[in-house]
Amino acid sequence: MENIIQFNAPATSLIGGGAINQLPKLIKEFGIKTVLIVTDSYFMKSGLIDGISTSLSSAGISSSVFFDVSPDPSLENVYHGLEKFISSKAELLVAVGGGSPIDAAKAISILVNNPPPLNQYMGYHKIKNAGIPVIAVPTTSGTGSEATKVAVITDVQMGVKMMIFDKNLMPAAAIVDYHLAKSMPRDLTAYVGVDTLTHGIEAFISKKSNPLSDPIALSCINLVGKNLASAWQFPDENEAREGMSIAAYQGGLAFTNSSVCLVHGMSRPLGAIFHLAHGFSNAMLLPTIVSFSLMGALEKYALISRTLGFSKLSDSDESAGTKLVNGLTELNKSLNIPSLGTSGKLDKRKFEMVLEKMAIDALSSGSPQNNPIIPTVDEIVNLYQKAW
Repeated sequence: MENIIQFNAPATSLIGGGAINQLPKLIKEFGIKTVLIVTDSYFMKSGLIDGISTSLSSAGISSSVFFDVSPDPSLENVYHGLEKFISSKAELLVAVGGGSPIDAAKAISILVNNPPPLNQYMGYHKIKNAGIPVIAVPTTSGTGSEATKVAVITDVQMGVKMMIFDKNLMPAAAIVDYHLAKSMPRDLTAYVGVDTLTHGIEAFISKKSNPLSDPIALSCINLVGKNLASAWQFPDENEAREGMSIAAYQGGLAFTNSSVCLVHGMSRPLGAIFHLAHGFSNAMLLPTIVSFSLMGALEKYALISRTLGFSKLSDSDESAGTKLVNGLTELNKSLNIPSLGTSGKLDKRKFEMVLEKMAIDALSSGSPQNNPIIPTVDEIVNLYQKAW
């Protein structure tokens, strides 16, 4: 049977400084006059949402706001957002923020036209009907959720981060304005920046990588290598911020049309149990997991190393792979990203008690099966311990 590639992307993407000013015009292209803005409490307080609402009102578009979205969006957040959407009589969702508001908006969107509970759609390709349109407006250059058919929602009672993967989760449109990312503090810039790099790397080395996703993944990796350090050191530098915003979009587009792998599989249980930010846990795991996976895709990892400038063209693939692991370790150090054990966010005793549960949950997510080397439960436990 022929290998058929499916490639999904937002129907419209507006990318560049000042793109947020095109939001009213974009909404009007949908023929819609009433929207619900999904965001979080931080952006409600920052004044950004007030500015967006005012611009929409001036264009004759009525808007309501739902801002009860936690850093790891929960089932309760989604259900409350759905109630708000129904009561507001909105016809479109505008998601403003990091991956959490965007993922929450995606989940709300599909529950408008598909029956709850949400957890029945956990996994791959289980959503029958398209949701209502979502316009994603990212304020961080990291998750790439504005360009993915993925939503990650936490089931607090079960202690599990549910990954839902379906083309019906793809935003109808994305507005990527790098000026919005300037509000990020330095530590968040670091975490989401390495998260973006993780997306590019995993999309490229995945067993589901393909001729359409590979060039986008490599471009993402290249842009992170050129711009992350500058964006972290000089938050107001336009060129670096723009480069990272494009990298984040490309990373999302690459992995949603390829897949993520072991880093994401192991990251989700850490987030669900210890409430770590997704990008933070990805960054802390990345060097350890790349080291484990090297020999499964050595040529590709070597190309990543050269693209990042960690090794030379003249280096052997083995040498380039080793330099990649060392380079990723040093990158974390240069961005003040700690290890799991030095982060101060995990209790060692609890960590050891839940190692097997996290390993089982990681493997059952499906992401590790896309890794160049597929680990056993015992090997995942060992990798958690090494990353400590």
